[in-house]
This record gives sequence, C-alpha cells and structure tokens, in this order.
Amino acid sequence: MGSVSSNETNVLLATDAIAQLVEMWLFGRSPRTIDVYRRYTHRFLGYVNKPLHLVTLADIQGWQKTLEGMAPNSQRIAIAAVKSFLKFASSTGVLEVNLGVLMRSPKGKDALTERLLTEPEVVAMMASEKDVRNYLILRLLYLAGLRVSELCQLCWKDTVPRGETGQITVQGKGGKVRTILLPPTLWTQLQQLRGDASVSDPVFRSKNGKPLDRIRVFRIVKAAAKRAGINENVSPHWLRHAHASHSLDRGAPLHLTQRTLGHSRIGTTERYLHVRPNDSSAMYLPE
Repeated sequence: MGSVSSNETNVLLATDAIAQLVEMWLFGRSPRTIDVYRRYTHRFLGYVNKPLHLVTLADIQGWQKTLEGMAPNSQRIAIAAVKSFLKFASSTGVLEVNLGVLMRSPKGKDALTERLLTEPEVVAMMASEKDVRNYLILRLLYLAGLRVSELCQLCWKDTVPRGETGQITVQGKGGKVRTILLPPTLWTQLQQLRGDASVSDPVFRSKNGKPLDRIRVFRIVKAAAKRAGINENVSPHWLRHAHASHSLDRGAPLHLTQRTLGHSRIGTTERYLHVRPNDSSAMYLPE
C-alpha cells in the first residue's frame, strides 16, 4: 500500500477543519434550520471543492448559477445559508475577507397572499376534525400562532395556570423563549387532554408515547384542509399566517402580535398588514 503524500494529508486536514467549522456554525440552531443549512452548505462546499480561503467570487457566482432551476424561495434560502456560513467563517478569523456580502438573492413577489386562510376556512378545518388530540393541534397552531417545531417540542411542564386560564412557554428560532397567554376555552380543553400525564410528557404524543413528529402534524393539517374543501397545499405554517392576519384584522396591536409570534423584527409582522390592506387609494377614484 502506498504512503499518503503530504499534499493529500493537507487536503484531508482542510476537509476535517471545514466540517468542524460547519458544525460550530450550526450549533444552537433549530433542528429544521440545521437540516436545511447543512444540506445547502455541503452542496456549496462540494461545488467549489477547494480550501475555503481559496474560494473566489467567480466560484461563488458559479455555484449560484447552479441554483437557477430552483424556485426563487429555495434559492433565497440556499444563498442565505451560504452567506451566513461565510460570515461566520470571517467572524471567527478563518477568512480574511467575507465574499458572501457580494451575494444577491433573486427578487420575487411576496407569496404570502397565496398562503392566507380566511376565518371561515380555519373554522371549517377545525369543525371537520373529530379526533380530540388533532382538533387541539389545529386550535393551538392557530390561536397561539405556533411553529410546528414549537408545537412538537411542547411538554406539560411548559404549561402554567394563570387564574381562569393559562400560559405556555415555547422555544422558537435561535433558542429564543417566549410565553403566550391562551384563551380560557383552549386552556380548559388542553387540561382535559392531559389526563394523568406527567410534567415531562409531551403535550401531543404519538401512540408510542414519544413527541408527535412534524411529518405527522403536516398530515393532520393537510387532511383537515382537504375535508374542509381547501384544495391548496396547506401546511401548519398557514395557520400561523392566519393567526397574524386575523389578529391584526381584529385590531390586535402590532407589537403584541409580533411578541406572540416571536418575530425578531416588527417589519416581519407588518407584512400581514400590507398583503391584506383594509383601504387603498384605489378606493377613492371613480370607477
């Protein structure tokens, strides 16, 4: 067996160092973000196929061209992942120059309007669900505006009574924790669901007693939408969108909706005001 050359050894060491850097960068992120960001970053690193400090702007632009067959939103996520990774590499001193700042994401229309359920549609989805657990999943996704990962991770120890109602504490994106006060009826229904479950048990369990996984929640939501006659590809996040839109329509203060949803920027919450305006200058012109 031949010996390994010094150049080959250096390549192996560089590969290991980059792999370690990727894991350091992903540390503390949500499981979903880790999965998506790791996948796109590995694709990028596989494309450039050279030590990170030797990557050029031409390499980066060449990789971006490989994304052109993807949907604009998928391209934006891929670019955001690589930009974040290169920024981390620069901030840790691995790279002297962060070429990621020169990357540009494709512009596109805001597809949020295509993912907004009406109040009657949400009511119809809930009315169609006869399973108590699944019904409360729909209720909590909508009324608390939870992300699917937040719902799956929720345990009984995260629920605390507050007078005639109660509150839940969830861990959102970036490990940020927020507490949400629930409507009294929803709180009562959740307590009835609990039965003799211990504080460490998940609120929503599968048949084997483990936390319900996100795929199962997606199927529950999709099935409810289909029964309600909604033909679009409805996901749990649509109920979060509906919470934002409907609460603002009903007069909830913008900052309160932002805090309930855990948006880091008020501009993210403001999008829901823009996609369903209650007035416009068009209404003042003669028809």
